[in-house]
Amino acid sequence: ADRILGEERSRTALDHAHPDVRVSAVAALARLEAFTTNDLDALLDDESAAVRRRAVEAAAQLIQRSQTTEVIDALVGALTDVDGVAEVAAFALGEFGPDVASVEPAIAALEQMATGHDDPLCRESAVAALGALHRGRAVILAALNDKATVRRRAVLALAPFDGDDVRAALTTALSDRDWQVRQAAEDQVGPPPEPDAKAQSDR
Repeated sequence: ADRILGEERSRTALDHAHPDVRVSAVAALARLEAFTTNDLDALLDDESAAVRRRAVEAAAQLIQRSQTTEVIDALVGALTDVDGVAEVAAFALGEFGPDVASVEPAIAALEQMATGHDDPLCRESAVAALGALHRGRAVILAALNDKATVRRRAVLALAPFDGDDVRAALTTALSDRDWQVRQAAEDQVGPPPEPDAKAQSDR
């Protein structure tokens, strides 16, 4: 009974005039595991970006709990929202993992975000999602030429992929100017080779 009452109050609060109250209502529905795909569809039309972002976060929790694919179209649409919403939408899509075939229509949108979005946080989130989905190999490799935060994410996102091109890219990343990129690459392919002692002495 308490759960039902809490859900009813939260749904009533979704219509509150103040966006902070609506954000809290979405959070409460997610906490009660009462957030639905219909809620996501409705809330993505909210005038407040904070409410839309919280709704997408709730959708990510819904995916983690049930792997429902009914939210995919709405989340793909949210990839073109303002930066804070788009970043979380990419993360949410990555929560499906590599075995959900119906997420395939989202791949092109994530690849576009990873290569063309103005905000590096969005590019980073899209690269991470592609890695989680085991898709977008070429785009992830290209992201190794982006800002340091995106390069670090790209190195991690290459973990599911094999091939000479991947190994060559990770080997190059061992000498990246950012130490975290170097460390992430070393975690995958091992430390760079030691300089040849004889070659050093001949110089």
